[in-house]
Amino acid sequence: MPLSRAALYSDGEDLHVAVWPGSSDNAQDVTRFIAREARSYVLSVSGLMRPEDFPPDTPMLNEILANSGAFLANGGSAIAAPDGRFVIEPVVEREALLIAELDHSLVRGERQNFDVSGHYGRPDVTRLVVDRTRQRLATFIGDV
Repeated sequence: MPLSRAALYSDGEDLHVAVWPGSSDNAQDVTRFIAREARSYVLSVSGLMRPEDFPPDTPMLNEILANSGAFLANGGSAIAAPDGRFVIEPVVEREALLIAELDHSLVRGERQNFDVSGHYGRPDVTRLVVDRTRQRLATFIGDV
């Protein structure tokens, strides 16, 4: 979702919370990519889903679990720094509480090299317009 990320970066986001269904692939690659692109910290929050997590009355449960292993979603929660390195490596196949002290000066230091919405931005060439007005399902124009 590059445009959504661009809006967040332009709004001054220094800490991005990425919520994933639960895949170590997302945590391993995309979390670090977003951290490097934004030059911000990224908290990647990923869920676990095991066969025993399904209620027994789940419709089509046998079909859902037919080709599953021990995990349908294996987690991958992690914390990445603005330079793309992991502060906490992805936690896979187990629940955990991740706690870290984040040094905000790393955000500013990385943005001196590359600031996607600052000195590297080119509003003379391209720009994103974000409409924050309340959206409605229907807009009625004219008299009845």
